[in-house]
Amino acid sequence: MIFNEILPGTKLRPYIKCFYLYESQSNLDYDDIVFPSGTMEVIFNLGEGFWKTKKDGLFCTTPPIELWGQITKPLAIKSLGRNTMLGIRFYPHSAAYFFNENVAEFNNEVVDAAHLFGPSLKTLHARLLDSSDLNNRIALIEDYLWNKLILSEKKHNKIKFVGEIVSSLKTNYNNEIVSISNRNNISPRYLNMLFSQYTGLPPKLFCKINRFQHSLNLVNSNDQKLTNVAYHAGYFDQSHFIREFKLFTGITPNSFSAQASPINQILAGN
Repeated sequence: MIFNEILPGTKLRPYIKCFYLYESQSNLDYDDIVFPSGTMEVIFNLGEGFWKTKKDGLFCTTPPIELWGQITKPLAIKSLGRNTMLGIRFYPHSAAYFFNENVAEFNNEVVDAAHLFGPSLKTLHARLLDSSDLNNRIALIEDYLWNKLILSEKKHNKIKFVGEIVSSLKTNYNNEIVSISNRNNISPRYLNMLFSQYTGLPPKLFCKINRFQHSLNLVNSNDQKLTNVAYHAGYFDQSHFIREFKLFTGITPNSFSAQASPINQILAGN
């Protein structure tokens, strides 16, 4: 497996967390599970293989250009054949800059991004397939995103405001929505609505997923006891940590350590 993260150019860094290239080096099929990350992604499938995601008990083949909404529960996936994926990982709030829909509509969904962005995205996909140079591919995507960003200028202030709230919640899980709304002279109800509209998640659920991702990184380090992980990740106690970890992964922390897969960090990276 090859996995590379690429920082966007300077002008797109406030809007794009990273690009990434994933290449499987084997034709072997495998099953895996993707966990909630608090972010949304667009993924271009550029290889010969394909992916399937599970919905309502059935595995469905993903489209050539995938939009991953916010995942709030474990999502089963299948990789079939040799895959090459070029992904765009947004910040929790920044996918909203690039399309008009309420992003909460896409929660726990993997949808055809071309239906949202139109024929221009299919044209971009074709150009990416025609090129084998990673730098050129990234340049093509950046040009496309920058042009989309200019068209959404009218809502930039609201999305930027939500981004400031995201930052405050990521550094302080106990930052009360009432306190934030009072500081900004808006109602808690309006703040919750705005946050959900532009991130896809209610603030409390966002905090839970962000805390879970922090705990996941600590568990992956394999050098701390679960009691220490629970403390450093901000849980009340170890049982609280285990309960929420299982909610987002379907397994306990001990079970995860024994069967961790790198694909979880690629498709649900924090």
